[in-house]
Amino acid sequence: MYEDYGIRYFFFDEIHKYQNWNQELKNIYDSYPDIKIVFSGSSSIDLIKGAYDLSRRGVLYRIGGMSFREYLLFNDIVDVDVVTLEEILENRTKLEGNIAGIKKLKGYFHEYLNKGYYPFYLEDETTYNQKILRIIEKTIFEDISNFYKLKTENLSSFMRILAYLSTIPPGELNRNSIAKNIRLDNKTVQNYLYILYETGLVELITENKSGSNILKQTEKIYLDNPDLYTAITEEIGYESQIGTIREIFYSKTGDFEVNDTIFEIGGKNKTLKQIKNDLGNAYLVKDDILYGSKYEIPLYLFGFLY
Repeated sequence: MYEDYGIRYFFFDEIHKYQNWNQELKNIYDSYPDIKIVFSGSSSIDLIKGAYDLSRRGVLYRIGGMSFREYLLFNDIVDVDVVTLEEILENRTKLEGNIAGIKKLKGYFHEYLNKGYYPFYLEDETTYNQKILRIIEKTIFEDISNFYKLKTENLSSFMRILAYLSTIPPGELNRNSIAKNIRLDNKTVQNYLYILYETGLVELITENKSGSNILKQTEKIYLDNPDLYTAITEEIGYESQIGTIREIFYSKTGDFEVNDTIFEIGGKNKTLKQIKNDLGNAYLVKDDILYGSKYEIPLYLFGFLY
């Protein structure tokens, strides 16, 4: 194809299932420098570890689920430009003027938080949560199992950890509480949490202390996105905690600090009490409001960051 047809662009899906894929890509790159290769896979562990061998030859991107902005676009509701965090902080009134007037915006946002992160909800909404559960099972019993060579009895612990995470508020979660309830030692829990983080099922938020991130302690533990909470709690018969859903929607950010700015997440009745000592570089991020104020930001705005 390269010599006969002059093809220079190649696309490979699920490449991690091909043995020695990283070495072969490296050889191709070195032998044919004018070739462009795009590869993808559903096992983030295999791709991340395999990409180490590609070194400077390859760039790896982790593609997240749909943002609220993309959800509105894919549903033919409205097409809105991407905004930056700086625009939200400095030019919020203009943004709210352009976005808050969208009809049924709050309703669409709540729909998105339950079923909107993964694009395949468009195929069949009634089986959406079942498909999420199958993804979780594949990740644990195929990706984690094959890469870490773990026994089946060990793999069941990952499911128990995810179930526990889905029902307990983040502030009450730590290695000790998980170890006690899952009946594992702390070291194993920490190792399993990091594996779940590498697969993209869990987010680990570190405590805001000076020094290297490697040395920082995990302060909060979340499932990666709101839809995981909904699917798992529905499966085990629990009700999703709205406070956790709000926080995980904006966990990449008081609750969180980003660039020396503090964000406290809550509902429309949340007061300034928790940030009163930091006014000037702290904001309340509120669900169920369309317009904010000097120290209040509507939660939905952060759904337009990508």
